[in-house]
Amino acid sequence: MAENKKTSRRREARRRLRRRRFNFFPRIRAYFLAGVLVTAPLAITFAVARWLIELVDRNIVPMIPAHWNPDTYLRETIGIEIGLPGLGLLILFIVITLIGALAAGFLGRMVLSFGESILARMPVIRSVYGAIKQILETVLKQQSDAFRQAVLIEYPRRGIWAIGFITGTTEGEVQNLVREEVVNVFLPTTPNPTSGFLLFVPSKDIVILNMGVEEAVKMVISGGIVTPPDRRNEIERATPHVSAKTYEKSDDSRESRRDAINPNED
Repeated sequence: MAENKKTSRRREARRRLRRRRFNFFPRIRAYFLAGVLVTAPLAITFAVARWLIELVDRNIVPMIPAHWNPDTYLRETIGIEIGLPGLGLLILFIVITLIGALAAGFLGRMVLSFGESILARMPVIRSVYGAIKQILETVLKQQSDAFRQAVLIEYPRRGIWAIGFITGTTEGEVQNLVREEVVNVFLPTTPNPTSGFLLFVPSKDIVILNMGVEEAVKMVISGGIVTPPDRRNEIERATPHVSAKTYEKSDDSRESRRDAINPNED
């Protein structure tokens, strides 16, 4: 009996040891993936910041006179050239700030107006300069509503939904040609949200999202892997608000109305 008990204990100890061995590798894998999730964003952010600083320093620092460069005094004092990181970025920030301060004054406005009048006479340059200036003024304007609202639209056809961003209310010839009130919607591409399409969408076909712009951008860049949580209450989450079938009747009526206006279109 005693020998049987010893044998059973040994078997049980072996089983426990095997279980620990089998559980060891999945734990290591889980720990490794957790480490990747923690270190990868930090490493990528650090690499991008370092690349930007080195890019600006490489182009700005050589333009600084030697007697104005802090590295010169450090080399004469310590005897070693350190190469201050971020010096070019700091100088670029100071220069842009000074240019903005000068442009806000009377003399700066006169010089800026004179320069713009010269650019306006150049055939290709004036179009590029005017477009870039208008975009920057719209995006950087404090009271602007551009890219301030994430929306859901049906694109490229009914029943397929895409995330877009409202950039403003449509005006001018486009709105005058369309019966419905349309809105400018920028539809970004994945994974590069800086490129995309400009769509003129009827306001009644736009679904306003509760998620913020940053959350929507993260969702677009990740291809849907990063999905923000739904912060609405339980009743709103349980009740669908839109469906492709909702617009079938309106599409049919729109087609019949167009056929009635242009019967010989085909």
